[in-house]
Amino acid sequence: MKQIPSVDLRDFLSGDPERKQKFVNEIGKAYEEIGFVALKGHFLDDKLVKNLYEEVKNFFDLPVETKQKYEIPGIGGQRGYVGFGKETAKGFKKGDLKEFWHFGQYLEDGSEYASVYPDNVEVAEVPEFNKVGKEAYKMLEKTGIYVLRALALHLGLDEFYFDRFVKEGNSILRPIHYPPITEEPDNAVRAAAHGDINLITLLMGAQGKGLQVKNHDGEWVDAIAEPDELMINVGDMLSRLTNNKLKSTIHQVVNPPRELWGTSRYSIPFFMHPVSEMPLNALENTVDKDHPKLYEDTTAGEFLHERLVELGLIKI
Repeated sequence: MKQIPSVDLRDFLSGDPERKQKFVNEIGKAYEEIGFVALKGHFLDDKLVKNLYEEVKNFFDLPVETKQKYEIPGIGGQRGYVGFGKETAKGFKKGDLKEFWHFGQYLEDGSEYASVYPDNVEVAEVPEFNKVGKEAYKMLEKTGIYVLRALALHLGLDEFYFDRFVKEGNSILRPIHYPPITEEPDNAVRAAAHGDINLITLLMGAQGKGLQVKNHDGEWVDAIAEPDELMINVGDMLSRLTNNKLKSTIHQVVNPPRELWGTSRYSIPFFMHPVSEMPLNALENTVDKDHPKLYEDTTAGEFLHERLVELGLIKI
């Protein structure tokens, strides 16, 4: 596959069984063949997107010493600020050329996960950043739930199979700032080649070149979304669960041409995670004599911890 297919969530939501099945077929085929789709018809309106980008820029424009006040030790970067160059892709030694922020799950009162998840971090200097971040988190989570319902049907499961696992799941909204490049990067890139840890990732900010996806022929394909589209890809957890029927695709964010080194890039992925106790054991209907089981049984929580250690965000 040489380009990222585009699908429209409004087909799935239409109430028309044929349109709904069309969406299931299209997204299922795309995720088996390249692991990415560009999605129209999501729940983020233009005003929310505009406000979010404004507040993200306002936060990253703060002085470094102000941002560092919000770097919380001992939680593997799961909430608050993570400084420039601190995350390293699996198998790489150079830190990525980025800084980022993490918004986490907004729990209901009395939730059993209140003692498990770190609290969200409030930025006093940019109060709207907190408010708009929460609103975007909720709309991306809502979009992701419907995408997972379509994938459940494609996999021959009950449509609502994933609902109980992603309700109060350990999902993360990550505004990323790739600052201007001021010196020769010494083999570092904005985000080295990697697969995502989670079930699915919903990415804002894939307009313009930079994000590349490795297709099954080993070729790097530019992943460029239209302004009204989210780029949504399969993560490693979903790949494990489906015994690689749905592909977690390697992707990267390359450095811009030298003439654009002086520009910032912003992107805002939403990493959709389940609750930690979700089993990632291969679904029975994805394993047969032609498709032997590829991964050992594990849970989402165990797998997440293992990967955060590999990324250098948890020190052991």
